[in-house]
Amino acid sequence: MSVAQLRFLAALGAGRPNGLFFAGDLGQRIFQQPFSWKALGVDVRGRSRILRINYRTSHQIRVRADRLLGPELADVDGIKQDRRGTWSVFNGPEPEIRVLDSPEAEAETVGQWLTARVAEGVKAEGLAGFVRSQNEVTRAQAALQASGLPHKVLDEDVETTAGTVSISSMHLAKGLEFRAVAVMACDDEIIPSQERIESIGDDADLEEVYATERHLLYVACTRARDHLLVTGVAPASEFLDDLRM
Repeated sequence: MSVAQLRFLAALGAGRPNGLFFAGDLGQRIFQQPFSWKALGVDVRGRSRILRINYRTSHQIRVRADRLLGPELADVDGIKQDRRGTWSVFNGPEPEIRVLDSPEAEAETVGQWLTARVAEGVKAEGLAGFVRSQNEVTRAQAALQASGLPHKVLDEDVETTAGTVSISSMHLAKGLEFRAVAVMACDDEIIPSQERIESIGDDADLEEVYATERHLLYVACTRARDHLLVTGVAPASEFLDDLRM
């Protein structure tokens, strides 16, 4: 939600008790610098509550993904979100974290993993591959070619197709859900993005970059309901250390 959008909603709800309702997750803030809701006319301090039951992600995936974030997150207005005490209503297999020697080995590994999920009964439209940016999409395409499964690179409309595996950048993954997800190309200098790090002028901005890059990987991993594979080529992203047991 942008500043302009929040101003518009604040104007719509002005003077109306309980005129607005918001649901969100600070862990999925990946698009812009944080800003004060209170300063824009929407003050939810003391009026929010944290939902603790997760219905869409297995316990095993949720626990691993939560390691990417701190136990407590806060916004600009000082509202804190304690992520401890959340639980999922179902279990699944443990996520797999693999670091390979080359992009070719990664493509083969992911291709075999996707093929195995189909053999277990997961339909192609229930599978997805996510990468940090469009620069790494060819890595995901190579994995799908190795699997022999039909695939589609999602555009801004993020419209999935029956019988087809979806591929996209992590930013486009937000809001999607699949039974099995492969998060690929988690190499050092890809995530966190070396380009973003080198553009930073002070330590405060650097901290924000690392936080949003962690949130981005968190979003990609939590698109998976039952099965999650995270891969990279050595040297791998430092974030993978947090995902391991």
